[in-house]
Amino acid sequence: MSREVLLLADALAREKNVELEVVFGALEAALAQATKKRFDEDVEIRVAIDRKTGEYQAFRRWEVLPDEAGLEHPDRQYLLFEAREIQPDIEVGQYVEERVEAVDFFGRIGAQAAKQVILQKIRDAEREQVLNDFMAREETLVFGTIKRMERGNAIVESGRIEGLLARDQMIPKENLRVGDRVRACMIRVERGGRGPQLILSRTAPEFIVKLFELEVPEIQEGLIEIKAAARDPGIRAKIAVKSNDPRIDPQGSCIGVRGTRVTAVTNELNGERVDIVLWSADPAQFVINALAPAEVSSIVVDEEKHAMDVVVDEEELANAIGRGGLNVRLATELTGWQINLMTRAEAEEKKEVEIASIRQLFMDRLDVDEDVANVLVEEGFSTLEEVAYVPLHEMLEIEAFDEDSVNELRARARDALLTAAIAREETVERLATDLMTVAGMDVEMAGLLADKGVNTAEDLADLAVDELVELTGMDDARARALIMAARAPMLAASGE
Repeated sequence: MSREVLLLADALAREKNVELEVVFGALEAALAQATKKRFDEDVEIRVAIDRKTGEYQAFRRWEVLPDEAGLEHPDRQYLLFEAREIQPDIEVGQYVEERVEAVDFFGRIGAQAAKQVILQKIRDAEREQVLNDFMAREETLVFGTIKRMERGNAIVESGRIEGLLARDQMIPKENLRVGDRVRACMIRVERGGRGPQLILSRTAPEFIVKLFELEVPEIQEGLIEIKAAARDPGIRAKIAVKSNDPRIDPQGSCIGVRGTRVTAVTNELNGERVDIVLWSADPAQFVINALAPAEVSSIVVDEEKHAMDVVVDEEELANAIGRGGLNVRLATELTGWQINLMTRAEAEEKKEVEIASIRQLFMDRLDVDEDVANVLVEEGFSTLEEVAYVPLHEMLEIEAFDEDSVNELRARARDALLTAAIAREETVERLATDLMTVAGMDVEMAGLLADKGVNTAEDLADLAVDELVELTGMDDARARALIMAARAPMLAASGE
C-alpha cells in the first residue's frame, strides 16, 4: 500500500508537471477530507504522509485558544487550561492532536472522496506555476483572447494564463466581445477559491506606458524614459518623457515618422488623444510643458502648499483649462502639483489682496505707519520672522531706513513674535485638559489648531481629513489618526 502511494505521487507529479511536494500536499488534503466524513461533528483532520515510505497517519486536532476567548467551534478548539491538562507545555496557537484511523486511500469510498480534492489542488498548483513563470519574466502587458463574458466583465485567456478585465477597467464606449483579441496591463494578482488570477486594466496609466514601450524601441533600450502618465480613458492622455541621450528627441521618437508610433497607441486606446510632454527636473518648467498647448505668461511656486499659481492671457485661458477642465486636471495629475489657473487681471487682484494683508500685518504688529509698511513690502518682506531675523546688513542696505530704524524694527518684530508665542502657549495650557488629551497631539500642533479656531477635541472630531490637512499641512495618515482619536470617546459612549 505504501509503495502504491509513492508511485501515485510520482506519476501525478510527472503527468501534471508540478513539484512532488505539491502532489503530496494534495494527497494529504484529500485523505483529510475523506477521513473527516467519518465524523458527525465539525472536526479538523490532519494527515501526514511519510515522503520516504509512503505510510500515512491521520490526526484529529484542536486549536489552543487563550482562556479568556470563547469557543466558537468546541469540536475543534480548546481553551489553554483544558489543553494543558492533556499537554502541560502547550501554548496558545498550537494544536492538541489525537491519532485516528485514516480511510483506505485505495478503497472505493476513500478514492471517490479524494479524487476531486486531488485534481483541484493540482489544478491550483499548475495555475500557480504558470503564473510564477509569467511573473518571473517580469511581464505586465497581456495580449490574449476574450474567452467569455461574465456580468459585463471579460475573462481574457493568454496562453495558459487567465485574467479578469472588469467592466470598469475597459475603455468607455469600447465594445468587446467573445473571441476579440485584446491587450491589457496587469495591475495585481488575486488568489481566490478559483486559484490565482490576473486582474487586468485598459484604463490604468500604466497601460499607456506599456504600449509606448512596445511601439518605441528607444524606450525598451533605456534611451528614453516615460517619467509619468495621466489619463481620462478614451478621451485624452498626457505622458512625460525624458531622453537619456542628448542626441535623441524624446517627443519626436514617441511620435514616430508621420505620427505612426503615437497613432498605433491611439488606435489601441479607442481613439484616445495623447499629448507627449517634455519632462523637466524644474517643477515650474514641467508644469508649463504639461499645460501645452496653452502658453503660460508667468508662474508662482508655493513649495509649502505644493501648488502653483499659473498666469495665462485671457485668450489662452480656455486652452489651458481644456474642455470640462480636462487639460488642467491631467496636467495636475501628471506633475503632482496643484495648478491654480488665472488671468493677468486675476493674478494682479490676488497680488493686491496679499500685499494689503501683509501691509496690514506690519502696521498692526510692528506699530508702524503705512509708508514704512509699504517700504518693507516693496523690499520683499512678507513675514515678521523675515523682519526679525534677516541678516542685519541686508536691512541696512534699504535706503529708506537708517541703523536706528532697522534696529527698532527688528526689536519690534521679535517682541511681536515672542508675544504671539506666549499667547499660543497660554492657549495650549488652557486647552490641556481637552485638546491635549487626544492621542498623538503635541503642543505645537495644539497651538496651530487653536490659531485656526479648533479649540476642543469635539471641534477636531467634527473635521474631515481633507479639512485638517488643509488647515495644518500634515499628511493624510496623521490627520486621520488624530480625528479618529478625537472621536474615540464619543464612539465609546454611543456603544459603536
